[in-house]
Amino acid sequence: MSTDKNRATAAAILPLVGGPDNIGSIAHCMTRLRIALHDRSLVDDEALRALPAVLGVVEDDTYQIVLGPGAVARVTPEFEALVEEGRSLRASGPPVTAGELADRGAALKQAQKARNSTPVKLFLRRIANVFVPLIPALIGCGIIAGLNGVLLNTGWLPAVVPALAAIASGFMSLIAVFVGYNTAKEFGGTPILGGAVAAIIVFPGVAKIDAFGQHLSPGQGGVLGALAAAFLAVHVERLCRRWVPESVDALVTPTLTVLASGLVTIFGLMFLAGEVATAIGSFATWMLAGGGAFAGLVLGGLFLPLVMLGLHQALIPIHTTLIEQTGHTALLPILAMAGAGQVGAALAVYCRLPRNRSLRTTIRSALPAGFLGVGEPLIYGVSLPLGRPFVTACVGGAAGGAFVGLFNQLGVAFGATAIGPSGWALFPLLDGPSGLGTNLAIYAGGLLTGYLVGFAATYFFGFTRQMLTELNADQEPAPATAPPATEPSLAKI
Repeated sequence: MSTDKNRATAAAILPLVGGPDNIGSIAHCMTRLRIALHDRSLVDDEALRALPAVLGVVEDDTYQIVLGPGAVARVTPEFEALVEEGRSLRASGPPVTAGELADRGAALKQAQKARNSTPVKLFLRRIANVFVPLIPALIGCGIIAGLNGVLLNTGWLPAVVPALAAIASGFMSLIAVFVGYNTAKEFGGTPILGGAVAAIIVFPGVAKIDAFGQHLSPGQGGVLGALAAAFLAVHVERLCRRWVPESVDALVTPTLTVLASGLVTIFGLMFLAGEVATAIGSFATWMLAGGGAFAGLVLGGLFLPLVMLGLHQALIPIHTTLIEQTGHTALLPILAMAGAGQVGAALAVYCRLPRNRSLRTTIRSALPAGFLGVGEPLIYGVSLPLGRPFVTACVGGAAGGAFVGLFNQLGVAFGATAIGPSGWALFPLLDGPSGLGTNLAIYAGGLLTGYLVGFAATYFFGFTRQMLTELNADQEPAPATAPPATEPSLAKI
């Protein structure tokens, strides 16, 4: 996108979300512009969905506008600039206070929060907030690692291979530090102190330390240890801020935070987190090797419901742990099959509803993103509001997952070197001991299985006769309202 087009998109979105005075905060993730609104009732959902650049909208603790990977990172700065400009222009006139706006939409906002603010969902969302900012680096380094593997196997450009290996591995060797930094930031501590405590885990000198008879190794505990260490550091820092006199706070609080948290990390958390990480890796390997087809069926079939409930966020640290241990996560290609089932179901809906112009238009605009693994527009704009097609999409995902899982069971194991992309976008990130060609073929076979089964299940079982009659009526049906949802997508993904 050009800068002018990005600004035009931002300018088109701003009035439809209530203007600058209705914006509380702005952020973005891999695919979505996330806006905290003062008054939800000022948003024109249908007009937003009709914008060419908007792939869909999702409601959660923030209002989320799906723009797609790449586009969102370019539109968000333009949107922020327009909001600031709008506020500056209004500064000389009587302002609309946040309280006035909030009062007008208080009932709707409270109902929305009640549905999405269970303790488990809030905790998982915060954990996801720690890892989501790391995804761009994981993707970039993962693709470079894949390219380096191709060069290494073919013997091309041998002088470049060590340089690419260093570029691809540098981030992963220090990922614990970034996790610690983000954890402290997310849970209200000083980010750099969280990073400092987590850095202990990857420091080579820990190899000289014996903790309770156990010889430590650099990196032991990985991202789980870093998460726990930084979380502990946040609470130690809070205690220090409460009891240490202000006159010596700048010296004492950082020292005690790093010292106390560091000692607990070395003489406890590294060992415990290391055991948990090893257990996760062993369980994933055993599950796919021993019951690959069945495990793939269950994982591929249940991923879309997990996304609906917001529970998919619990998988992010698991993916990251597997990437740390083996260089790839074998779970992601299986979970990505849920998106394939969704695409197949959407194609069947398109064929079964030839006279429903509204749904067919939505499907045409959302399918390209669906093929690339951005499934929110199809989920919340097509299958979930219709009901039965959502179930048959899960059937397609289960079939694709079983296909990929079967090959894991047969000894052809592979995974993704990064989390975030899905669908066709995952091809450059596939890695495994069987070779690139085999990995690509199995993953493509899984996608094709998901497409075909999702299509067939939806075409033959996705509608009742009454549904077909109503939805194929000459007049366009009223737009369906999707229930609120949380961030999908590792199979984003």
